[in-house]
Amino acid sequence: MTIDAFIDALPKVELHVHLIGSASVPTVLELSRRHPGSGVPTTEEELRAFYTFTDFPHFARVYQAVNALVREPEDVATLVLGLARDLAAQNTRYVELQVTPYAHAIMGMPMREVTEALDLAASAALREHGVRTAYIFDIPGEYGEAAARITLDHALNEPPAALVGFGLGGIEQARPAYRDAFRDAFSAARAAGLHSVPHGGEMTGPETIWEVIEGLGAERIGHGINCLADERLVAYLRETQTPLDVCPTSNVCTGQVGTLADHPLPRLLEEGLYVTLNSDDPPMFATTLTQEYKAANTLGLGTDQLAQLARNGVNASYLPQEAKQALLAEIDAVPTR
Repeated sequence: MTIDAFIDALPKVELHVHLIGSASVPTVLELSRRHPGSGVPTTEEELRAFYTFTDFPHFARVYQAVNALVREPEDVATLVLGLARDLAAQNTRYVELQVTPYAHAIMGMPMREVTEALDLAASAALREHGVRTAYIFDIPGEYGEAAARITLDHALNEPPAALVGFGLGGIEQARPAYRDAFRDAFSAARAAGLHSVPHGGEMTGPETIWEVIEGLGAERIGHGINCLADERLVAYLRETQTPLDVCPTSNVCTGQVGTLADHPLPRLLEEGLYVTLNSDDPPMFATTLTQEYKAANTLGLGTDQLAQLARNGVNASYLPQEAKQALLAEIDAVPTR
């Protein structure tokens, strides 16, 4: 079996992908043509150039421009189903999809209608594509207290049935000004039974990772790649086996890592850290979850390690235990030689 055939055959889960960032090129083109004057290109060539990022703030501006194209609840459902279709083609069985309620609120969408769209889309994704969908509501950190309040309100008062987690993303450098608001929001979300899954250590150093651990009660950390600068933090993450949801191509495209060859994924594994492999915003970065496994292979990971990454994703997920065991058995059944 070739390495590509092995990766294709490997059952997978996707734990770190954003709703807006999952929009395929055809979907974005359809929306941009429907809403002229948005600033988002209306041809494929121009859109792919639009997706060439100089740094994370540039990526954030592009992301916001694409988000502004999502104006109706049915657009939200279309994005979920489009992602499910794309994941099914990669033998991905389960996704924890990061949704940003604040982004939909500022576009004037009522919470109840967004939730109904998410519920209907999750049912259709399973029925039509065999992909089980859960949701994580995330706060865009640079929008501060208002974003925290709106995200929490939606999570507590109008949650979709498949809501499992509460997150924090956006520009990490903006977080200190709103630290108390974020801590309060996460405390309330966790008290309501939601899992804490914030981003940390993607574009800032270990101090941000410590903050999501100590201040937000993180159970799983988005990215976390800059933990290696702090030996005490590495030791803590190794001892607790706190999962890091790593997205190699994303880190290169947003300028957090110079080239794929520079990516710290191999060292994270050498340090004994718990890593899952994910795609983040796949069409924007011209990648897929399958491609992330191939990228890991180019970094020197063989079939045994790739299979273990797939197992890690299942075990770090918020799937029911019975579903986890079934998926793990499928992964173990794929021959590695």
